[in-house]
Amino acid sequence: MLSSAIGLLAYRRRSLSRSGIAGAVATGTTTFGLGGLSWGLSLIFFFVSSSALSHFRASAKAATAADKFSKGSQRDLGQVIANGGIATLLALGYGLSRSTRQQSLLEAGYIGALATATADTWGTEVGVLSAQAPRLITTGRPTATGTSGGITLPGTIASAAGAFALGLVFWLLKRGSSLTLPAIALLSGLFGSLFDSLLGATVQAIYYCPTCAKETERRVHNCGTPTRALRGIGWLNNDIVNFLSTLSGAVLALLLRWGLRS
Repeated sequence: MLSSAIGLLAYRRRSLSRSGIAGAVATGTTTFGLGGLSWGLSLIFFFVSSSALSHFRASAKAATAADKFSKGSQRDLGQVIANGGIATLLALGYGLSRSTRQQSLLEAGYIGALATATADTWGTEVGVLSAQAPRLITTGRPTATGTSGGITLPGTIASAAGAFALGLVFWLLKRGSSLTLPAIALLSGLFGSLFDSLLGATVQAIYYCPTCAKETERRVHNCGTPTRALRGIGWLNNDIVNFLSTLSGAVLALLLRWGLRS
């Protein structure tokens, strides 16, 4: 019921599309039901904080970078799966596991996946408002605001803050959880968000609008012109990049927890 209520409220506030509601309800129900209150509330923290930042100074973002992003602030099913799919699978594994050690590792993986999603969203939403031009993560050269693979100092700081905040929230909510969780969240979340930028700069599908002479993630630009492939792998869109980055954050967090317990 709580997942449905939050999904409907988010739809009314234009944070979720209709397909996004279905994904959010499935994700929230699985996480709450199999992970518990601390897992579910951490998921809500990610969604609420990310949605709030998405709407913060929305007009300024639209003026500078909206035509570059493949989708807007209203998340659809693909975005919900991309950001929360790995975390949901880990919650499922946690609920089905009867081994305390396995549950500890899956818990860390969950934190890493969700910290990455939080870091990536916070970094993007803050980074596009930076007064300084972003720099490509691969070369360090200045690039246009909103370009995949571009990073800024304010965006990177926001990424670190988002990852740490997610870990801290989970630690505060779950009595008896490890004191290392906020640090694991910070390291894995920041790593995952930077890995997202690296994929965006190297292999993500990027297109070119001949009418506006601009790069974009869209197959059809905001002006209505069909774009042509510029670089990257055709099927590797932003949703898949986000999915892979949350996976990388989960793996690193799992390895960190395993190393600390060895």
